[in-house]
Amino acid sequence: MPELPEVETTRRALAPVLEGKRLARVHVARDRMTRRNERTADVIDRLTGRRVLELGRHGKFIVGRVEGDLRLVVHLGMSGRMQIAQAADDLAPHTNVVFGLEDGTEVRFVDPRTFGFVAVFTIEEMARSTVSGLGPDALDDLPTSKHLASVLAGRLAPIKALLLDQRIIAGLGNIYADEVLHRSRIRPDRAGGDLTWTEVKRLRASVRPVLRAGLRHGGTSLDDLAYLLPDGRAGEYVDRLQVYGRADRPCKTCGTPVERVVIAGRSSHYCPHCQR
Repeated sequence: MPELPEVETTRRALAPVLEGKRLARVHVARDRMTRRNERTADVIDRLTGRRVLELGRHGKFIVGRVEGDLRLVVHLGMSGRMQIAQAADDLAPHTNVVFGLEDGTEVRFVDPRTFGFVAVFTIEEMARSTVSGLGPDALDDLPTSKHLASVLAGRLAPIKALLLDQRIIAGLGNIYADEVLHRSRIRPDRAGGDLTWTEVKRLRASVRPVLRAGLRHGGTSLDDLAYLLPDGRAGEYVDRLQVYGRADRPCKTCGTPVERVVIAGRSSHYCPHCQR
């Protein structure tokens, strides 16, 4: 699933294309992609003819301000990616939503598994949406160590599962949570409430460097290439991953074979020597 670095990379590529531009045409090929609105027509009617004023992000969600006090929300789901193209270009398979601009440029949402979605909300609808329940952004609004320690206090759930809880911190997913825990030298199966004050500070101090490194290299494109940048390039951070996807291969820090465990139904990778 695209995580914060992949979504922010996508947002940065789309912002110059969409901000200040009027959407001349919106086409939805699969109604499932607009399931967060009552009707597909709500998405089409609310966007067509209006300008995108600003394109922002919260966690793994792209959030845009649209004329008429509306909010455009895009979630890439498990396999979604955005593509910048021209109207005359052939459609890639699984192109489910197309935003057409007045100059013939198109922003296309390609999503084979259709776990992603596009929604257009009023302010009132936005307040009732999934986005309103997100915790602080892991990159732009990272909680203090004191706040994080208070959230983790007494928690029996594994720290890996807690990092994946978007209500605590928004933006970390399976890949970057593993990388953050490796950098902070904490086993993913440790209970959140078991972390010492020093470990909490180390954990917090690891989040931004890992995310920024992912951003510098365009995010992580795995072997399935489900995630690509809007210009079609693959994200190059995969070659710099320390533990994620490296089960039985040597830890890049100490050489100990990386282990894989399942936590809260998700694969977790860690070094048994570096992470305690």
